[in-house]
Amino acid sequence: MHRSRIILALIAATVAVGVWFWLAPPRWLLNTMKPVDLTDPVAAGKAVVEKYGCRGCHLVGEKGNRLRAPDLNTVTDRLDAVSLRLWLRDPRAIKWKTLMPDFHLSDPEIEAVLSYLNALKRPGD
Repeated sequence: MHRSRIILALIAATVAVGVWFWLAPPRWLLNTMKPVDLTDPVAAGKAVVEKYGCRGCHLVGEKGNRLRAPDLNTVTDRLDAVSLRLWLRDPRAIKWKTLMPDFHLSDPEIEAVLSYLNALKRPGD
């Protein structure tokens, strides 16, 4: 009887930790599971933007949605790097009613995106 309770408790604990890691993965796990080669951070950032479909909501470069979410071509003019890092880490921690999903970006992904956004020019510039 005690053995089956211990096994059930271990299974429940394992499931709880699994759900926690899935819903709110710790930063060290994200950084391990989502590495980015930053030898060319701008290209890496462009790849991350493509991977997560940022243009579905944002205008990035000359492509994307102009109406749904802020234009990212000039976001680095409006916000500093610290604010952008915090936003990309957890948008709802900054604005809890935001429509932007939390993509659980790793630190290297965030740095790559910031490099790409810093390199963008306004369309027509």
